[in-house]
Amino acid sequence: MSVNADAAELDKFNSLALQWWDPRGSSRPLHDLNPLRLDYIRRGAALAGRPVLDVGCGGGILSEALCKAGAKVTAIDLAGEALSVAKLHALEGGLNIDYRLLAVEDLAAAA
Repeated sequence: MSVNADAAELDKFNSLALQWWDPRGSSRPLHDLNPLRLDYIRRGAALAGRPVLDVGCGGGILSEALCKAGAKVTAIDLAGEALSVAKLHALEGGLNIDYRLLAVEDLAAAA
């Protein structure tokens, strides 16, 4: 199966991995936008106890917000270094998020 991913984009996100959780760093726009993204999702769906898939989760900013809102989060990405940061940050915060280094095409094929 063909994966819809650009190696240069994955490299870019991996290079930002250690800065992902710095709200004043290069990921600041994501931190600033995240409350709006979460509010938009909450308006469209109840989250408490519901399964949620975050495709292209990067360092996990939205994944963590969804988890804190009560969702059972599975988060996938192909940027391994960013995903490692996401896993570590969730562990430090005591959050149970199922992070996977996986393409959405592979997840769909396994379903």
